[in-house]
Amino acid sequence: MSAALSIRGLSAGYGPIAVLQGIDIEAAAGRLTVIVGPNGAGKTTLLKAVSGLIPREGEVLLDGARLSGSPASIVRRGLGHVPEGRQLFAQMSVLETLQLGAWLLPRGERSARLDEVLAAFPKLAERRNQLAGTMSGGEQQMLAVGRALMNRPRMMMLDEPSLGLAPKMIEELLKIVLRIRDSGTTVLLVEQNVAKALAIAEFAYVVERGRVVLGGSAKEVLASEEVRTAYLGTV
Repeated sequence: MSAALSIRGLSAGYGPIAVLQGIDIEAAAGRLTVIVGPNGAGKTTLLKAVSGLIPREGEVLLDGARLSGSPASIVRRGLGHVPEGRQLFAQMSVLETLQLGAWLLPRGERSARLDEVLAAFPKLAERRNQLAGTMSGGEQQMLAVGRALMNRPRMMMLDEPSLGLAPKMIEELLKIVLRIRDSGTTVLLVEQNVAKALAIAEFAYVVERGRVVLGGSAKEVLASEEVRTAYLGTV
């Protein structure tokens, strides 16, 4: 069910503005890989480029096969993407939002997948008729994750899922991320909470100014003096 992601020599940006410059990243199948770095480093741009939302140069491989084409074709290949800021439709109900996430599945599979996602997220099941725009930030983030899971991704990318959430909700959300990994889905997580992200990941990369400046096991990255000084406020 899980898939390995290989990013090789990836460059991308917006028009004449180059943001990423020769990024190399590996996300091992069935593992949790985290990407950390300062604001403006290019982390969100990286995920958009992998998803086909912006033009890119270089190679992106899913299980060794080139991942390219339209965003819809990339989703069909098994890549899920939870964007920064959730990007929900405020006037759609929880149920409608989840159903939207399954639009690429064969019609006969949609109902079964909806039951599976609602069983995994009891809070969403309780509020299936509630409008997305009336939910709390944490509930909206949970809904955004559930929407991405509806398409049965083999590889899930999450962009800053804890942004703006209370500490208790952050803990709950990170447990959800671990459950996704434990279910067999590969996870690539971009996260601002460096200490918590490195504590749950197997592998990690630090991106600064559009380049990978450090990579390795999460324990090795967490032990790096540069990371501890720059992001954790310790030496």
